[in-house]
Amino acid sequence: MKKALSLTLALALTLGMLTSCGEKKADNTPAPAPSAAAPAPSAAAPEPAKDHDPVVINFPTASESGALYAVGAAITNLWDTEISYVSASSQASAGGIANLGLVTDNEAQVSIAISSNCYQCLNGTDSFEGYAYEDLKVIGGLYFNPNQMVVTANSGIDSVAGVKGKHFAVAAAGSSVEGECMNHFTAAGLSYPDDIQAEYIAFGDAADMLQNGTIDGAWIMSGAPAAAVTQACTAGCKLVNIGDDVISALQKDYPWYASMTIPAGTYPNQDKDVQTSAIKMVMFCRGDLDEQTVYDLTKCFWENIDKLGEAQKNLAGLTPEAAVVDIADLPLHPGAEKYYKEINVL
Repeated sequence: MKKALSLTLALALTLGMLTSCGEKKADNTPAPAPSAAAPAPSAAAPEPAKDHDPVVINFPTASESGALYAVGAAITNLWDTEISYVSASSQASAGGIANLGLVTDNEAQVSIAISSNCYQCLNGTDSFEGYAYEDLKVIGGLYFNPNQMVVTANSGIDSVAGVKGKHFAVAAAGSSVEGECMNHFTAAGLSYPDDIQAEYIAFGDAADMLQNGTIDGAWIMSGAPAAAVTQACTAGCKLVNIGDDVISALQKDYPWYASMTIPAGTYPNQDKDVQTSAIKMVMFCRGDLDEQTVYDLTKCFWENIDKLGEAQKNLAGLTPEAAVVDIADLPLHPGAEKYYKEINVL
């Protein structure tokens, strides 16, 4: 395993990854999980398999300041409530690369990451070189996760290339967010990391530094609006537009990138649309989870998607039809595939 991956996994475990076992208990709830993240039980709940052995689902997410943390809490609260034999809980983590490593090592069973990181994990490339997890399977594609480049008003940064020579927070070394910085700055013609003054800190910590002006900018990959970006924009920071030239350059080497617009008014003092890049988030699992369990997880998720969307904006408007496209040709779990065929999506 590469050093970057090992460091990221260690951070994820430090953040509180707990693996449960045994029978499901009546007071079992995700810890910590925002209460607002849990949708109300469905009036027409799925009918999971009867007499199934208990199944524990640990679901790492991201830092508590990111949108993915609350998304994971909403999903696990749903499964834990609706599927009788499943005991599911979400935990904070260091994000996508760490999540993939934890699932690979069977410290977790289900999680979410961007499709590019899933592809790299499956094939043993980039951060996963020599550490492929060939039994990675997909439950479904979710929403597009936007990159957000946030800079101070006095930074003089108005484009991706404008970060040259600036003091910029690129997230933890070896993280998926640092990979996004490397890809984007390289696509803009910069030499990464030599052309910037890099700070290897997470956006939650960088937000305070943005407000007091000790750094010029920071990168976050999160659903919009993200609480940390709202905090920074309230203090006078702004989003930087990612131009067509950078997105086109990215797509030549990484076909999973798409253009996305963050509408005006998403953040305080944002008076115009901001174009950015995005990658679809994928909910994935271990391949050795049994078919019936993954079928029930998938069915429960989609039959309650409206309630999930009410609880978490990033899940609003998702459809099963979109769940099987733009996922970097990653393999579906047989249980998920069974459900999609059952509803004539495949």
